[in-house]
Amino acid sequence: MRLAIFTSHFPGRINTFFARDVRGLVDAGIDVEIFVTHPLDPELWRHVPDVLSAEVLPRDRVHHRSFSGSLANALTWPRTWRHVPALAGMTASALGHGLTPFAKSAYVMPKAIEWARRHGSRFDHVLAYWGNYPATCAYVFHRVAARPVPFSMFLHAGTDLYRSRVHLVRKLRYADNIVVVCEFNRQFLKSTYPAVFDELAPKVYLHHLGVDVGALPFCPSGRPENRLVAVGGLHPAKGFDDLLRAAAELHRRGRAFETFIVGGGPEARSLGRLAERLGLGAAVRFLGWQSPEVALDQMRRATLLVHPSIGLGDAVPTVIKEAMAVGTPVIASAVAGIPELLDDGRCGMLTPPRNPRALADAIASLMDAPDRRQAYAVAARARVEAHFNQSRNGLALADRLRRTERPMTMARRASALTSFHETN
Repeated sequence: MRLAIFTSHFPGRINTFFARDVRGLVDAGIDVEIFVTHPLDPELWRHVPDVLSAEVLPRDRVHHRSFSGSLANALTWPRTWRHVPALAGMTASALGHGLTPFAKSAYVMPKAIEWARRHGSRFDHVLAYWGNYPATCAYVFHRVAARPVPFSMFLHAGTDLYRSRVHLVRKLRYADNIVVVCEFNRQFLKSTYPAVFDELAPKVYLHHLGVDVGALPFCPSGRPENRLVAVGGLHPAKGFDDLLRAAAELHRRGRAFETFIVGGGPEARSLGRLAERLGLGAAVRFLGWQSPEVALDQMRRATLLVHPSIGLGDAVPTVIKEAMAVGTPVIASAVAGIPELLDDGRCGMLTPPRNPRALADAIASLMDAPDRRQAYAVAARARVEAHFNQSRNGLALADRLRRTERPMTMARRASALTSFHETN
């Protein structure tokens, strides 16, 4: 099967779970090409994990187009003009979500048309890896190409499901598969779109984002007794300010330990200032952005991984799965898909979000309980092997895509293209 995958950033500084999913499909015998909405930065190829090296995915199978070049070519293609009224209406409807969604929607449309002109007849299935603008691009590509092949789309987290759901109802109803990465996302769809969920439900497919279990040896022993690590972008939704307040609370109780925060982002300065105000001094070290390999090494050397998310940002954080795989016990907020990852607390400790005192209590109790840490590590590794195996999950997803058929007739599809009055 020839599969066109639409995504936003590739290559990028963070490609981990996208690379693993694509590798899983490649290993399952899928012929993959990738269409990327953001411009190419050649310097970022060096950050692509080895699982998606040039030998696995030749770089000429990764497509980038400039906006200006795409627009010029799209305007000279006769087929474009029959779709202009519908596409203009769809773009204009994005204004209901604000200027940025409008601009982003307008930005991907000529790229979709240009790719449909060049590649529209070459694929057996179209897959949008994100439900926001890559899905809009894939949707327009699929429509303009006008071939009765299946159309599938992923829904991950805050980026493409929990907020800024531009044209999402239209894309969900159009899709043949709606791939969710946790049961929480299925229930989120049900509560957000109750009027259409009965229509959507048969198409929803749960796919666990996997890790390469064989490349992550289990090593729970030999850990220090007082070393915490947190890994993630320094954004408000990650809750790292709560971790700092929990650390200050533990120091007030006379606990001695180190905290290492791996990641960069817009909150770096404010978190540094907060650590100073709390008097944490050398007890907290900000390591900045690090490669996935360095971040993983920090997890292997830690007593605990702490992931204090505060709301609907992450769905199923990769760092939690990696920590579970290598034997690092996890304390994390009970939000979104995290309870599913930790099997409702059987594979790690869950704490209420935005509660530094409860977080401090959890850290202290687990640091004082080596046997419990060992039990969590063993249970977590077993859960990763059972549910988050990259190869096995890739085979299952590939099988789902291969078995999917496109039930809509060409007449119905053509009619749906002109229906752009929806605002979601």
